[in-house]
Amino acid sequence: MSETTDFRVEREALERFMKAVLGRAGADEASASAATRALVTASRMGTDSHGLRLLPHYVQALQGGRLKGVPRMRFERRLPATGYLDADDGLGHLAAYRAMEHAVEMAEQVGMGAVAVGNASHFGAAGCYALAAAERGLIGLVTCNSDPFVLPHQGSRPFHGTNPIAFAAPVAGEQPYLLDMATSAIPWNRVQQYGAIGRELPDQVAADAEGRVTRTPGEVAALLPLGGSEFGFKGAGLGGMVEVLSSMLAGMQHGYRLLPMGGPDMASPRGIAHFVMALRPDAFAPGDPFPACLRRYLDDLRAQPGRNGGEVLVPGDREWACQAQRDARGIPLDSANQAAYAELAERLDVPPLRPLS
Repeated sequence: MSETTDFRVEREALERFMKAVLGRAGADEASASAATRALVTASRMGTDSHGLRLLPHYVQALQGGRLKGVPRMRFERRLPATGYLDADDGLGHLAAYRAMEHAVEMAEQVGMGAVAVGNASHFGAAGCYALAAAERGLIGLVTCNSDPFVLPHQGSRPFHGTNPIAFAAPVAGEQPYLLDMATSAIPWNRVQQYGAIGRELPDQVAADAEGRVTRTPGEVAALLPLGGSEFGFKGAGLGGMVEVLSSMLAGMQHGYRLLPMGGPDMASPRGIAHFVMALRPDAFAPGDPFPACLRRYLDDLRAQPGRNGGEVLVPGDREWACQAQRDARGIPLDSANQAAYAELAERLDVPPLRPLS
């Protein structure tokens, strides 16, 4: 494979490759399809750190026994608008998509639906599952806990995970409003991604083993909460909120007690927890004013003057622009991902990806 950074592949080719690789690693059709859907969605929107870069990790977790390739997920509707999904240590992508399907079904019936997910696993980009609600005309909210990567505010060792929050809302005539953020200053996968390509980190996002701010990926021992060293109480508070919604509603252990995502133990399930919620917009104010109100808000926001030639964007604008570009030009693989995908193809006897000509 070429080692240039202009190695681009068609979306359909990437999907075929991922499904084939996950299948060879032991995932059933539903699991492989859900993981592929989430990873390709993230990479189409430019979030490669939570997209195609993660495929080798999931293969390792499946082959090591941490993940069940053929899980028996069970859903129990507890009340008219609440439920619990036992993910049976399967791929988190399948668990989150299924949980959101149940939440949407309840919301369509009674106005809202919320599902706690236990015995789950890493699910990539949280925005994929909030987006699944918005694509059905509903508002979606998703959270997930993770193992400790983030210093508490004024703390000296990691306690919270990156604990993402994702929110999506349908917008008439255009792509959804989509917010997908870690409660840390950056996600851990971004550190790994920057390290793989030899790129320096921004300031005030990560710390070394002594708790000192560093911009060198190889020195990073912890992330800083959103707000950095001075205002990190905000990100730390949001990280705790995610923990309450995720692990505690699902009856799972909180993130500080989870096994590390990266191993070395790739045989024991981690017991990650998710929380998903769907809201039916027309179930609230009389007359269904939501579409018009949201339209006015977005129009007014985009019309605000930019600073130093900048443009005021709505959450999701950048991602949808990237998606349009990558759908037209192909999805790029950097040199590290090219090597990883070539190794997967050879080891699992799957036809390798070929770049667009």
